[in-house]
Amino acid sequence: MLKEFSVSSRKKIELIDITAKVERIVKESGLKEGVVVVFIPHATAGLVLNEHESGLINDFEKWFEKSFRGDWEHDRIDDNASAHLASGLIGSSVHLILSEGRILRGVWQNLFLVELDGPRKERKVLVKLIRS
Repeated sequence: MLKEFSVSSRKKIELIDITAKVERIVKESGLKEGVVVVFIPHATAGLVLNEHESGLINDFEKWFEKSFRGDWEHDRIDDNASAHLASGLIGSSVHLILSEGRILRGVWQNLFLVELDGPRKERKVLVKLIRS
């Protein structure tokens, strides 16, 4: 089963918690055992699992902004090379284990879409449920 939803961003670099939306899709599917693949079809955004704590979210946003600053060749075309570079290292998909109808994740792990080239009106998130 493949489901899709969209999120929008308000800032150039922003972490958006999508955990509840993914969990709602899983619950509504009725699937009890399997794998949940979350994928974003975007070259300037990524996905990370980490703690939803405001200081840490701010630290991530600052780190992405500072770490990928540079004089990049791609900036001559779109002025967003840093977003492409960060996205390539972060990755665009996450695989999660589904057991007894619940996504298995650490106590502090939430799933975030990492916007790296915002603000954007729409970022698609694809969720594929695979029965095991």
